[in-house]
Formats: sequence, C-alpha cells, structure tokens
Amino acid sequence: MILNIETSTNVCSAAVTEGSQVLWAKRSENGNHAHDLPLFVQSLLQAAKEDNKKIDAVAVSQGPGSYTGLRIGVATAKGLCYGFDVPLLAIDTLQLLSASLLAQDPDISDSALLCPMLDARRMEVYTALYSLRLQAQTSVEAKIIDSDSFSRIPEDTTLVFFGNGSAKCKDVIQRKNALFIDNIIPDARYMGALAEQKLLNNEFADIAYFAPFYLKEFHATVSHKAQDVLGI
Repeated sequence: MILNIETSTNVCSAAVTEGSQVLWAKRSENGNHAHDLPLFVQSLLQAAKEDNKKIDAVAVSQGPGSYTGLRIGVATAKGLCYGFDVPLLAIDTLQLLSASLLAQDPDISDSALLCPMLDARRMEVYTALYSLRLQAQTSVEAKIIDSDSFSRIPEDTTLVFFGNGSAKCKDVIQRKNALFIDNIIPDARYMGALAEQKLLNNEFADIAYFAPFYLKEFHATVSHKAQDVLGI
C-alpha cells in the first residue's frame, strides 16, 4: 500500500493506492499546498489506520514543475518516510501526467505519441515524448514552442498534447495530426501503478539526498519597494 503525493502544479493531490486501485484520495485546486497537503495526509493516514492498513512506501511526484510546489511535496514525503521507516519512490511528473491522460481518455491510437506539457512561463514548457506504454521516447526538456518545434516528427504521426502548458501552444503548433486534450493534470490517483513498479524493482530514492527535478534554476525576484529599502 502506497501513499502518493503530487504537488507539481497549482493542484494538490494525495492518494493511498494498492496496486492501481485507489483506496482513498484528496485533491484541491486552490494552490495552497502548504496548508492542504498536511491535512490530506492526516486524513488519509487516519483512514488507513481505521481500516487496519499500514503504508509500505511513499511516492512523490519528482518534477519538473512548480518550484515551491515540488519542495513542499518532497519535504512532506521525506518526513513521512523517516517517520514510518518506509522507502521513498520518486515518480517522473510528465510520465505521471501521461498516465493521468490514459486513465481518462484510453481511446488514443496505439501509434500516437504522447506529449505532456507543463507550463514554464511565456512560450516555454517542460515536455518530453512518451509511447502509450509510458516509455520515454525523448529526454525531459524545457522547450520554447514555435511552429517548427516538432517538425522532425513525421507528419503522419499523431501527437497528443495535454497538460497546463498545452493550451498556449494550440495556435502555434501547425500539424495535421495534432490532438489537444484539455483539463488533464498530474494526479496522485493515477500514480499507484507507476509507484508499485518502482517498489517491486527496489528503485528507491535516497531519502537524505533526494531533491526535486527542477530542470531550471529558480530565480527569485525582488520587488521595487524592497529594492528601494535595500538600496539596490
């Protein structure tokens, strides 16, 4: 039984899964992960306790995605692993996003390539290509989208675009076989099968040294008022 945590976007979700079966799940879309996630975890652990079940591992969405969201999710997951003395499982966020799509829209051509996109501001997205078996066909990258972004992919190949970065690309990507699917987010409910596979293969993250996969460095900005006060 695995406790799954997903905080890579403005949606916060957590779920307890057994294999691919979801036993209990919580989700919010208000972007307040620091407030919501501890409450979700407490509720899910209480449900497990009342059902005489114990957590065997904690899985967390590793990124890329929101810098702050990923930090909250990973810190919470690490604390739980230390407290319950269970392994940490790190799940690729774009692979999870693809799993979330397939769980909700299974009628996609077997020959299609999945192109999950997470918003990285302006016309940049975090993306990679996956097969319908969720096998990575390209490396994860921060990609600036223009009309030639996927020109190397044969035109007769259907590319399925989804995720919170795909909407801004609809008018830019000019492909005959481009399919855009809205309202798909990485969700902890669909993490179970990916997490269980890592658990069975003993693919554990190092609790002490594991860090989120940010892909890009975080650059904090200082307001004009603060600059005046600091004299910078």
